[in-house]
Parts: sequence; C-alpha cells; structure tokens
Amino acid sequence: MKWGHLCNMANIITGIRILCSIVLLFFPAFSPSFYTLYVVAGVSDMIDGTVARKTGTVSEFGSKLDTAADFVLVAVCLIKLIPVLDIPLWLFVWITIIALIKAINIISGYVMHKEFVAAHTIMNKLTGVLLFILPLTLTMVDLRYSGALVSAVATFAAIQEGYDLVVDTSTKSAAENDLLIANIFPITGSGKKN
Repeated sequence: MKWGHLCNMANIITGIRILCSIVLLFFPAFSPSFYTLYVVAGVSDMIDGTVARKTGTVSEFGSKLDTAADFVLVAVCLIKLIPVLDIPLWLFVWITIIALIKAINIISGYVMHKEFVAAHTIMNKLTGVLLFILPLTLTMVDLRYSGALVSAVATFAAIQEGYDLVVDTSTKSAAENDLLIANIFPITGSGKKN
C-alpha cells in the first residue's frame, strides 16, 4: 500500500472520525464535550466521501476505512448510550436482531467474495443519517418512536444488503457502488476515499 493512500485529505477526515469516536469514550454521554465530538465525527462522515470524489481519490481502501470508522463510532455510541438510556425490551431485541443480520451479512460477504464487503447502499446511508440524528433528538422525541423509525429503516437496509450479497454476485467494487450512489445523491457523504 502506498503512503499516499493513507495521507490524502479524505482519509485524514475519516481518521478524525476514528479519533473523535475513541475520545468520546472519555466524556459523559450528553455532555457538551460529548455532543461536540459526536457532531464533528458525524460531519466528517458526511464530507469525507465528497472530498474523495472532488479530489479524485475514491478507492477500495478509503471505502473500507470509512466502514471501519463507521463501526468504531457506532460501537462507541452504543457503549456510551445504552447504559444511560431507558431502552424498552422490544426495541433492544429489535436492535439485537438487526445486529445479527448485519453480522450474517458480513460473514456471508467474506465467504462469498473472500474479502470483507462494504455495502454502501442508499438504505444504509439513510440508516446512518437517522442513527446520527437520533442522539441529537432524544430530548425532543420519545426513544420508543425515534428508535422504532430507525430500527425499521435499519432492518430493511440489513435485509436488502443480505439479499444483494446473495443475488448480486457481480464484481462491482465498493468504490464503484459509491460512485453510483454519488451520482444519485451528489451532496451526501457516499462515495468514499483513498
């Protein structure tokens, strides 16, 4: 791997998301510092793909780095938020089922393609946006309603992702899929970087 793949602007932005996510572990949930780091991490997710496309640095490595950064942010948020939220049992079970479907998709993708497949679908992007907004709305919208909405979209996205893995055995790379999404939604953060 060339050093340039690691040091382009889009990957640096993604690295900022990973760093902010890790630092979130050291601040109380819902504190001003927590929200600041959380918003910086979320904004970095929205702009890194656009920067990659504008600078011509879209790549498989960048796509995988973006997926890893998303995973770190979600994992940290779960670690910080689950203990302080009153999550209804039905919602907790639903989230667990979604996580199992996603795990099956990751394993299936690896078995079928001999590599970890990053699925940057429109529904996964929508799920990501809704997940990002969720903690910012907890003081205004009851978690039962916002959680149900996010879970419904995430369930559809996970099932679609699994279906695409089984049915679509094309050799389209994650970067090619990102460029397709970028043509449909040119302002969003899809279409990851080098």
